[in-house]
Amino acid sequence: MVSRNQNVTSRDMPEETERLAADETGIARAAELLARGLLVAFPTETVYGLGADARNGLAVAAIYEAKGRPSFNPLITHVSDMNRAREIATFPEAALPFVRNGWPVGLTLVVPLREWSGISSLVTAGQSTVALRVPVSPVAQGLLKAFNGPIAAPSANPSGRISSTTADHVMTGLGGRIAAVLDGGMAAAGLESTIIGFRDKQPVVLREGAFVVPDGVPRLTSPADASGRVESPGQLASHYAPSGLVRMNARVAAPGEWHLGFGEIKGNASLSQDGDLREAASRLFALFHEADAEGVERIAVAPIPDHDLGRAINDRLRRAAAPRHGRDFEGQLR
Repeated sequence: MVSRNQNVTSRDMPEETERLAADETGIARAAELLARGLLVAFPTETVYGLGADARNGLAVAAIYEAKGRPSFNPLITHVSDMNRAREIATFPEAALPFVRNGWPVGLTLVVPLREWSGISSLVTAGQSTVALRVPVSPVAQGLLKAFNGPIAAPSANPSGRISSTTADHVMTGLGGRIAAVLDGGMAAAGLESTIIGFRDKQPVVLREGAFVVPDGVPRLTSPADASGRVESPGQLASHYAPSGLVRMNARVAAPGEWHLGFGEIKGNASLSQDGDLREAASRLFALFHEADAEGVERIAVAPIPDHDLGRAINDRLRRAAAPRHGRDFEGQLR
């Protein structure tokens, strides 16, 4: 078991970010850094997460600082198994069918926080619920077991920007701001987890993601009320955005646009030439990162079917296309 140091802050961060192999030595080093209150990015089966000890308020505050993330936006807490999850939260009856046969890949549940859970209030943004996830990635599981505690981890990227699906993406966005990144190769799903909460004893989707939820389940994927209160991660209107402006449902590119194709629409690059939604999900953020690296200013994206994983892809595209700093590219082309 790794001991924790509550007194270490982001000011103690090394000037250079360590790049750790995703082996026993690298995982042990990552767990040591987390125990010192430092930040470590690590791969899950969805995207890379930026981890801190979820019980250490100073460490969690460093996540918000490194990402430039608003503190009203809660974080997901990662645990190694259901027993750990039950130590932190209670599970309503409606949640049990989702986890009865093991925690599904790419699913986060927002459930009532136990009073004496030890989770920092910064993780939950002061709410009475906590977003919990059990990742299946071997690297994430190895880190959770080596650290022997809950890890708060939003996506490992500057707030509002493209989520990272490789260690290179993490280094580009957060290099020098965090202690280390565990390099476990490319994240398989390429999209963040689906988030499900519970209203009136019934499940409701708070964020579309890698876990496909049946169409009949209600969706509440925008801020929960008129005040803009955010109930779960991933509900901000503008999010997951590349530097270039994004236009959706573009069968033909306008002059100066870099066209992302899908299926029969070839484009400059394709999310999936075969029209495979799983491939498209895995490639979306990687192609956004490629566009940023090339300095692309305008991105047009072919229509994506709005079912199964297509729901999550379109959710990310809508947020990437949302107005930023007074720029509304969708409006310019209507």
